[in-house]
Amino acid sequence: MNREQKAEIVSNLTQKLSEYNFIYITDVSTLDAQKTNQLRREFFKDGIDMQVAKNTLIEIAFENSDKNFGALVDTLKGNTALLFSQDSKTPAKIIKAFRKDKEKPSLKGAYIDSDIFIGDDQLDALIKLKSKNELIGEVIGLLQSPAQNVVSALQSSGGKLAGIVKTLSERPE
Repeated sequence: MNREQKAEIVSNLTQKLSEYNFIYITDVSTLDAQKTNQLRREFFKDGIDMQVAKNTLIEIAFENSDKNFGALVDTLKGNTALLFSQDSKTPAKIIKAFRKDKEKPSLKGAYIDSDIFIGDDQLDALIKLKSKNELIGEVIGLLQSPAQNVVSALQSSGGKLAGIVKTLSERPE
């Protein structure tokens, strides 16, 4: 691989690192070509881009990126595949489902909206993460609940209040 090819790979990786907010770093070293292609197809179905590159090129792309990848640089050892996703938990779900009884692909680390997750033991935590839209929905639901209680209380006691006012107004003085 010559310098121009390496520079092109670094440029492409840097662009993707800037575009995506959900980046997974995995190890697929023990998977044969057939299993790797099968894994790529699984990711592709869900719009996840899988790219394998040399660790030194990935590290240069990390440095050129506008994001702070912190301790993720330390995970760049051995065979490395990057996963670029628009969703925070889909790559983790696919990895877990794919490896059922195998140990690979393993999670080296993940960059999730500026948060760093290191190690394969974080896979379940990543699966349980809620998206921004899910969190907004929960907050709206929590905010609506007290308001609905007040409205229903006013509606139910509104009839009682009207009855009391009518009775008082009909009473002779």
